[in-house]
Amino acid sequence: MLRVSQLSCGYGNVIAVNELSFTVRAGEIFGLIGANGAGKSATILALAGLIDVIGGQVELEGQDITHLPTHQRVNAGIALVPEGRRVFADLSVIENLIVGATRMDRQCLDAGCERVFTTFPRLAERRNQLAGLLSGGEQQMLAIARALMAEPSVLLIDELSLGLMPIVVDECYRVLEALRIEQLAIVLVEQSTERIQQVANQISVLETGRVVWQGTGEQAARDSSIVEAYLGLK
Repeated sequence: MLRVSQLSCGYGNVIAVNELSFTVRAGEIFGLIGANGAGKSATILALAGLIDVIGGQVELEGQDITHLPTHQRVNAGIALVPEGRRVFADLSVIENLIVGATRMDRQCLDAGCERVFTTFPRLAERRNQLAGLLSGGEQQMLAIARALMAEPSVLLIDELSLGLMPIVVDECYRVLEALRIEQLAIVLVEQSTERIQQVANQISVLETGRVVWQGTGEQAARDSSIVEAYLGLK
């Protein structure tokens, strides 16, 4: 579904990630972990077309999208759940969803909204409420729901559990499992190593923009040196 080959990216002349390679198939979750500044968010932003790709290649379902602008990547099937949610605070829940429905015609819009409301019943209860008045957890649900309205084949999620209550994190991971069953390919940046080890098919650990470890979630759970050496946390 998504193949990243020797990806180097950054901000102007500053290289944030150097020669990163991985593949995510339909129904798989690929996890990126590492300390602050390791290059995790830069990778996500490069895949979304929001920062410069300096070298390497990104393919989506066999199509080279390395230098496509962001809106064309969305049309091709990539959607982003950004760090910090970034919902439109002055718009209602339903209006935020409509903004995300870039690939949906008017006939499908109502059905698309009802699908995400089924996934996130709490949003259904607040459909007419301003997004800025939602709790942090509800805003994260809305950010995921808004991305799903673009009908993606690849979902990019930056820092899923950051700042959220455990019960909300549980709900978000329940949704990820359901999306995996629906054959979405997911690239997940996560601060909780325990969580990502439980769900990821493959994990890469980044340190100053380079991969220092790659393997399965099960292998990562058995290798405590990953946490100790590169993250400094459990």
